Amino acid sequence: MENIKQTCLYDQHVAMNAQMSPFGGFMMPIQYSSIIAEHEAVRNNVGMFDVSHMGEVFICGPDATRFVNHIFTNQVAGMPAGKILYGMMLYPNGGVVDDLLVYKMQAPDLYLLVVNASNIEKDVEWIREQSTGYDVEIRNESDTWGEIALQGPQSERIMTEVLNMPVAELAFYTFSELTYKGESIIVSRTGYTGEDGFEIYASTTLTQSLWDKLYKEAQVTPCGLGCRDTLRFEVGLPLYGHELSSDITPIEAGLGIFVKTDKEEFIGKEAIATQKENGVQKKLVGIELQDKAIPRAGYDVEIDGIVIGQVTTGYHTISTDKSVCMALIASQYATIGTEVDIRIRKKTFKGNVCRKRFYEKNYKK
Repeated sequence: MENIKQTCLYDQHVAMNAQMSPFGGFMMPIQYSSIIAEHEAVRNNVGMFDVSHMGEVFICGPDATRFVNHIFTNQVAGMPAGKILYGMMLYPNGGVVDDLLVYKMQAPDLYLLVVNASNIEKDVEWIREQSTGYDVEIRNESDTWGEIALQGPQSERIMTEVLNMPVAELAFYTFSELTYKGESIIVSRTGYTGEDGFEIYASTTLTQSLWDKLYKEAQVTPCGLGCRDTLRFEVGLPLYGHELSSDITPIEAGLGIFVKTDKEEFIGKEAIATQKENGVQKKLVGIELQDKAIPRAGYDVEIDGIVIGQVTTGYHTISTDKSVCMALIASQYATIGTEVDIRIRKKTFKGNVCRKRFYEKNYKK
């Protein structure tokens, strides 16, 4: 069995009787009380997540901007310090190495790349392989940082009143580099839930004390990866390995807005430009079932008994009480309203193609 890592908050999760399970190479909390209760805490109040399993890779040096632009689909040239961009790293064929966030730090020629936990080693190896000919230093600091996501409509109040962090002026997808308890931390107005929220990057020991403080002083609901998935799914956010992968391009996933083909160059540009121009054979869609049955990842989508694609993620949504899924299907059937069948074990259930966003986001713009 592979060596499963623990985050800096592992002892806290165990002490809180969290249901633990391996995810992305880490032993992570799936739930503490119930997925529904934790999901609703984030939608209506505030919840906190241990996201210390995410990877932090710093890139610095005279060629940092040019290099990050080379490996990243979004446009980092001219990016102001304190700004964050979402995008992908691509293989030459347009398949996705990973989707990630790029932070432009205050120091000149310094970027932070926040990558998915399950891809850290693969990503770092791939980034290093692409760096030949660029004057850059690549530092994988994933093991030295902890990260807490505080999410929900009350998160700004908790950050301000309980943690005494000056975050009210932070706009969505921006961040501050702060000194807190004598340590350098990063606080960003970001998240993966569709709600307003913040992510705090700090040393592992400071992360532990922040978690304890939020739990004891503010009674913030601890949330596991179970509701992190139901929350991101409801607002149509992709999960690597499901809606994006080495076999699923950003264009197929409907994320072309994050791929700037007007940039001079980046890895995968030619493949994506061709897809944008000629269209794609597969598209990611939403499907709403006419039944309470739950479509799960990997289930076949059919029309007249012929398989036209597969479910990538599916749930009976907590916020809207509907059986819905995202599915990658043949493009000719991707029109809103198209009736399809989803095969759940030996039966098929009727559904209709719909928007991928099943619940409206409530970000603070």
